[in-house]
Amino acid sequence: MSLTLASDRAAETSTPIHPVLAERFSPRAYDTSEPIDETKLTAALEAARWSPSAANTQPWRFIVARRGTPEFDAITANLMGFNQFWAVNAGALIVGLTRRVDAEGKPMRWAQYDLGQALAHFSVQAHHDGLHVHQMGGVLVDDLRSAFDVSDDFEILSVTAVGVLGDVDDLPENTRERERAPRQRLPLDELLLVNA
Repeated sequence: MSLTLASDRAAETSTPIHPVLAERFSPRAYDTSEPIDETKLTAALEAARWSPSAANTQPWRFIVARRGTPEFDAITANLMGFNQFWAVNAGALIVGLTRRVDAEGKPMRWAQYDLGQALAHFSVQAHHDGLHVHQMGGVLVDDLRSAFDVSDDFEILSVTAVGVLGDVDDLPENTRERERAPRQRLPLDELLLVNA
């Protein structure tokens, strides 16, 4: 058995950061023998709920589906290509949506940013509690919209897999290599356009 442990994947940073952030990574190997822990899932959703948003508009919405339900199957059927193969093993899949306009009909310019913050809070809380998250943009948006009868008031942006870390050896060989590859990021100084 060859589990990939979060501590094995810790980021190499220029200065220490919180271990939950340093050890967070996006796995593709999930343990199918473990159902999603409802308390931990709820805590991650609460963390998303309490994330900041522009003018406290809270434009994010979620479709949450646990493995073994028709809703989970509908989400996996609308993932693109390779994502379908591994995401079926996650404990739950979460569709991330945003409202397009506010109560007055004005476009919500920051809605996508706010959803990103909500999902970041979700992933940090989940990782803190021993769950692992992998976010995907490769989704068939129109088909997913139809599957859940999502109104045009909402924009579907992503699907997030969440569950207990599984055995990397259960993945196909080419995927195992990707899963074990060192994590990489651009150096910090390349990201700072101005640092006065």
